[in-house]
Amino acid sequence: MATNTTKKPLEDATSAIAYGERLLAADVRRNARNMHASCKLLALVLLVSCAMGAAAWAFLASLDLVSGAREQHRALFALLPPVLLATAWLYRTRGLQAGRGNNLVIDSALTGRLIHARMAFLTFFCSVATHLAGGSAGREGTAVQIGGTIASNVSHAFKLGERDHHDLMLSGISAAFGGVFGTPLAGAFFGMEMCYVGKLDYSSGLYCLIASFTGDAVSRMLGTHHALHVIGNIPSMSPRTILLVVLAAVAFGLTARLFSFSIRTIKRFYANRFRNYLVAALVGSLVLLGAYAVFDGWRYGGLSEWMVSSAFEGASSPIDPFAKLAYTALTLGAGYQGGEVTPLFGIGASMGSVLGQAVGFDPSFPAALGMIAVFGSALNVPITTIMLGIDLFGGRAAGYFVIASFVSYLVAGHRGVYPAQRIVTPKRRSLAGDEQLTVDQAIQRHREQVDQSAPSDATVAEANSADAATATVPED
Repeated sequence: MATNTTKKPLEDATSAIAYGERLLAADVRRNARNMHASCKLLALVLLVSCAMGAAAWAFLASLDLVSGAREQHRALFALLPPVLLATAWLYRTRGLQAGRGNNLVIDSALTGRLIHARMAFLTFFCSVATHLAGGSAGREGTAVQIGGTIASNVSHAFKLGERDHHDLMLSGISAAFGGVFGTPLAGAFFGMEMCYVGKLDYSSGLYCLIASFTGDAVSRMLGTHHALHVIGNIPSMSPRTILLVVLAAVAFGLTARLFSFSIRTIKRFYANRFRNYLVAALVGSLVLLGAYAVFDGWRYGGLSEWMVSSAFEGASSPIDPFAKLAYTALTLGAGYQGGEVTPLFGIGASMGSVLGQAVGFDPSFPAALGMIAVFGSALNVPITTIMLGIDLFGGRAAGYFVIASFVSYLVAGHRGVYPAQRIVTPKRRSLAGDEQLTVDQAIQRHREQVDQSAPSDATVAEANSADAATATVPED
């Protein structure tokens, strides 16, 4: 009896050890398969990132060349009409779906859709032409489209599955942002955050981080240089300072909202007013050229990187942010190719500088906050915004970056320059009905709610008739 009692614990222990060994062996096999798959994807991420780093260098070098030529020869602004006509014709007749720009990249990342290789070439050359002619645009849109196109075609060539395709696409986006702006931390998070509102794709995090640093390193190795700006004086975090930063962030969020609304409204105006797309392009280009000439706004053409430098020096005018916003909306709304981020940097920095000086801040401090916050709230990327501040200005003002980022993000609402973004976590309880919609669908939903709540013409007429009848009845 004692022997059986002794043997049972031994048998149980042996069984438990054997079971543990089987679990360990299964874990080792699973990790080996994961390592093999990860190494294959990592190799493709490095391939895409190196290609994007080279493309970023070529694109930035081209922009420097044409921007310098335009600044020396103002007559090049006369190219605005032919450039937009050529761009409109190319995208309509040869572009397939390339006209959707970054929204096509988002859809490809989320659905696996192939992006035709011609998109990269079209956006490269048409964006360079936009800057040659003086269109007020940026460079991030072009870079992301090139990075997305490279990643999509590499994924198709190697027949990647849905998950790996998704990770490679986000890596291409990260490589593009890091390579063009020289901000690898922000680039890593931009890839994880760009496709969504209210979600960070952690599963792609390692690939995006490697891609962004690689793209930046390759671009710098080939000769890319980036402007440096320093925050001169960071105030201590007192209740007054926090309140002023919050109020400024509200202004930044409203500015971002106005920016996206302006571009969307101008696009809709031209599309609804002119049936012939070439006539719309001609009118749009002439309106932009006329606005430059009438208001002497030539200096707001192109990237206008001088605006950031002026803001940090305290030399911004209150007109600068609104003028740059208007010219950028007229440019992108008419259909010129280019990005939104660099104009947003100038708009935010100049607005921050003006607001900050009014309350006694060193102009460089609010300029830095405005530079990152208007960008982040317009693109719905709050974590990227914080990392961008750290990339550009170091971590000493990180607390203020967090405040400015999240307040402006909430104020901007479900608007943004990327209509294809998926709303995963609504920004406020009052916007809960937008969950799982795209930004474009959410805007349409809000518009329909306003239309439904507005009284109809018949109701207004009946009310007016009743008021008139009441007015003519004599009182007892």
